[in-house]
Amino acid sequence: MRHNLKGDIEEMNLIRCNHAALAYENKIVISDLDFEVNESDYLCIVGENGSGKSTLMKGLLGLKEPVSGEIVLSAELTRKEIGYLPQQTEVQKDFPASVYEVVLSGRLNSCGLRPFFNLTDRKIAQKNMEKLGISDLKKKCYRELSGGQQQRVLLARALCATKKLLILDEPVSGLDPIVTNELYQLIDKINKEEKITIIMVSHDIQSAVKYASHILHLKGKQLYFGTKEKYRSSEMANLFLGGV
Repeated sequence: MRHNLKGDIEEMNLIRCNHAALAYENKIVISDLDFEVNESDYLCIVGENGSGKSTLMKGLLGLKEPVSGEIVLSAELTRKEIGYLPQQTEVQKDFPASVYEVVLSGRLNSCGLRPFFNLTDRKIAQKNMEKLGISDLKKKCYRELSGGQQQRVLLARALCATKKLLILDEPVSGLDPIVTNELYQLIDKINKEEKITIIMVSHDIQSAVKYASHILHLKGKQLYFGTKEKYRSSEMANLFLGGV
């Protein structure tokens, strides 16, 4: 836990990496992971291709176990309560379901042994469609939507799974600048107004520094972790990005 600026409120570690290392096909691809993600943080994970970002995401989602060290989730959070927006494949973009069906599917982990969605699930799906401004698309086929609309649908789906943490993997990839900016603003609003913690992988360092509260810079290991303010003047930012 840590204190806020006033020093009177402790924040909860939702995720803590303790000297963790992760491997792919028995080869360590990311090591020296030692960072924490607290309630209401907005962490952006940056790094070059092959730096270990995707492997770390799998570790945070519980799809890959550390070969050393540990990744610890708060007692207040289970992996079923993490909302996840993955990178889309071309096959997924052509998914033949309605917007409502896609968003509602985000409630699957909450169903438990129930073989059907109940009224609460449907209300949550409707609420998140309204929040993302896609209620008017409810009956449209997902594959007929634009790229930006599809990302809003998937973000609404991810929100259906959580009240605490969203993990977003390159959420603006392939989108035009206007739509990209709109989606970034939506994510920022969710973080600030809903108090939902954000962990986002991004190649867009300018937006990462603009919106994130914390930066994690990877290159086979943890090169930097800290606030975006300190990152701006860090050697990492100057070395890799010419300053931001």
